[in-house]
Amino acid sequence: MDARQQGFFRDLLLSQRNELQARISSDFELMRAFEPTSDPSDLGTVEEQRQSQLRLLEREKKLLDKIDEALERIARGEYGWCKDTGEPIGLKRLLLRPTATLSIEAKERQERQERHMRDA
Repeated sequence: MDARQQGFFRDLLLSQRNELQARISSDFELMRAFEPTSDPSDLGTVEEQRQSQLRLLEREKKLLDKIDEALERIARGEYGWCKDTGEPIGLKRLLLRPTATLSIEAKERQERQERHMRDA
């Protein structure tokens, strides 16, 4: 991967990171500002919505961590290379999933192993 391509992916990841951070901050502030209702019939619904929002925030935080890891790989010159095989991941895969660390073949192999272990 040449410097121009690395710059493109760095800019893409930084843009995604900024959008994600803004969304997390906004959602977190909404949760913090929420006033609980005293109506007992609404408490269950409110708590379920709160738990759903917390799960979403947790998933977004994990994505933020993956974006940071991808940015670190770019800085080290390791971005775009499969961590299992050392082969190029491929631009199509990176465009679809900029945080990818495995080539399509390595990811498919990993998923087959996971299914085999789950089914055993």
